[in-house]
Amino acid sequence: QKVQVLPQTVLYIADAETFSGHEECHEQKKARKRNSKETAIALEKLLPKRCQVLGLVTPGVVVTPMGSGSNQPQEIEEGEAGFALLFPKIDGVKIHTFHFSKDLKNRVFDESKFAEAGLKNNPDLRVVLLFGYNSWKSGATRFLHQIVNPLNEKSIILAGGQVESFTSLTSENNNAQPGDACGVVGLAFSGPQIQSATVLLDQDVADERTAEAAMQRLKAANIPEHNTIGFMFACVGRGYRHYKTKRNMEADAFRKFFPNVPLFGFFGHGEIGCDRIVTGNFVLRECNDIKDDLLHGYTTVMTLIHLGSTK
Repeated sequence: QKVQVLPQTVLYIADAETFSGHEECHEQKKARKRNSKETAIALEKLLPKRCQVLGLVTPGVVVTPMGSGSNQPQEIEEGEAGFALLFPKIDGVKIHTFHFSKDLKNRVFDESKFAEAGLKNNPDLRVVLLFGYNSWKSGATRFLHQIVNPLNEKSIILAGGQVESFTSLTSENNNAQPGDACGVVGLAFSGPQIQSATVLLDQDVADERTAEAAMQRLKAANIPEHNTIGFMFACVGRGYRHYKTKRNMEADAFRKFFPNVPLFGFFGHGEIGCDRIVTGNFVLRECNDIKDDLLHGYTTVMTLIHLGSTK
């Protein structure tokens, strides 16, 4: 007898070529956007109506092929690629999407929106994946700071990066995409059983030895590896160009230390994250109440999210 588990939340990421075809001239941008929307709608029709869907378009994709979690993760920097993560209902875990767009009338972000999105006054909040879009727009960087800085707490993991655009954002309280505005979308993971850790690979990480040293720091967080997902958010300037034509360096380093944890993510236009650990007892490194620097360029952020025991 077949048992079907319906997804409640879906995160899908595809590179720009998959959604728009190869780079085209300026006059065809509207047609490309239309094509992207049609593709997104077709994907959403395959999913349950009440499913929360977040779809992102990025310059490149990091994916572990379907099947065993021990399959080799791949950094796909060129060509068409994409993946979808389907999260079912998980006891003790709540996953929800959120969206903040820049208000052209107000320079100051209304922080009461954090509480509405479950990102404040939520003692079970453990992990927030943040994705900025249209980062080239005037005021986009300042707006991203307005979102990230108030959330920069030691008791939660913040990780993510700047994407090209988002194509889907559906939930029970759906927010329409505001055309060419800039903003932030994301996923929040709440639940006392969730554990997470991140490490930042900065510009000095430029060979196999230093990449593996960063993975050793992540391993030292002692996050359980069963029922765990890895995320990699890397700058488009890294990959094989950064490692002197050697491909898949960071994904291979991750696999060496986490042979049974599937890895997903993207190459983007800026990274969000730092070295940080959140476990059940909230034992964190000493931070002296100084806010971590979370916004970076030319770096990679590696993240583990453990969703609790499967028993």
